[in-house]
Amino acid sequence: MSLYRSAESLLQARINRRTLAAGTGASLALTGLGKVGAQDSTPEGEPFKVAFIYVGPVGDGGYTYAHDQGRIALQDALPNVETAFIENIPEVQADVERAVRGYAEEGYNAVVATSFGFGPGVLAVAPQFPDTQFIHISGYQTADNVSTAFGKIEESRYVTGVVAGEMSESGSIGYVAAFPIPEVIRGINAFTLGAQSINPDVTVQVVWTNTWYDPTVESAAAQSLVDLGVDVIAQHQDTPGPQQVAEAAGIYSVGYNTDMSQFAPAAVLTSAVWNWGAYYIWAVEQMMAGEWEGGNQYWGSWQDGVVDVAPIADFVPADLAEQAMAVADQFKSGEMGVTDIFTGPIMKQDGSEGIAEGVAYSDEEILNMNWFVQGVEGSVEG
Repeated sequence: MSLYRSAESLLQARINRRTLAAGTGASLALTGLGKVGAQDSTPEGEPFKVAFIYVGPVGDGGYTYAHDQGRIALQDALPNVETAFIENIPEVQADVERAVRGYAEEGYNAVVATSFGFGPGVLAVAPQFPDTQFIHISGYQTADNVSTAFGKIEESRYVTGVVAGEMSESGSIGYVAAFPIPEVIRGINAFTLGAQSINPDVTVQVVWTNTWYDPTVESAAAQSLVDLGVDVIAQHQDTPGPQQVAEAAGIYSVGYNTDMSQFAPAAVLTSAVWNWGAYYIWAVEQMMAGEWEGGNQYWGSWQDGVVDVAPIADFVPADLAEQAMAVADQFKSGEMGVTDIFTGPIMKQDGSEGIAEGVAYSDEEILNMNWFVQGVEGSVEG
């Protein structure tokens, strides 16, 4: 099996025909682990049941909200699918195991665990339910019935970096980051390289929060960057808190997960966004057709429709917006890919060689990146 399995070529055409922003209509109830929501379909025949486990609330305006929009898109696209979700599950193995096992025991055909720290809980429960398929979002360990999935959001981050690099007058950009894991590190690097493609002297100051969802901590981290004098704030966090801090300070920002302009319309330049429905629809169609191969590793690109950028703000100069979207079009068409972002010469933070001239990092090297590019300020250790 190849290391990464791409979505079928028909995927984007399918997604373009579907509405991906329908309302949930979900009923809600409280459990000992968190809030549970379920949306039942009434198709003919036995429904295919898919459960989602979320680390934050569906109303976070960011990461969990984006996944829940993907769940809704899945159910809207495939009428014989029934979905359920549970939110606010901490990355504590015992809690994750209870949530995963609960859905498996209820007979769900597939269980999707959407946070990096859910991996040990999924892997512990999966062998007990060989007829259930499990998907761990952003994970790296697989089993016979445990697959992993993520997208090449670095492509989107590179484009948002292009916009931020030009809009920063000082050349000093801040970045509120969650955990020092490769997923976050390579995103910071891609954003920085995009900004440096416009202004080679740009620096990106990283502040770690060691949390995915904590509006207070994220906002405080953003304020610390404002105090350092940055004039653009980007983020790898689940809430729009950093965007709102930027707006209050009269500087610009770059959102993540969803179009965050609604939360800070005077600040948000654009956002790197997810379209999880593209992947969920494809994956469940494969399962329902009996074509799913458990244990696969998916890393979807802009071409697959899994990642994108939000509309660029009207206050961004038209020529810059056009320049950024021209780069985006190269990713969308496949003319550029994530390996083009990480093709040398690229220097490490300390000035040593990271990627030699003319050498392109492989997918595996990108996925395991644990060093900052030159121009990033802050410890890679967190």
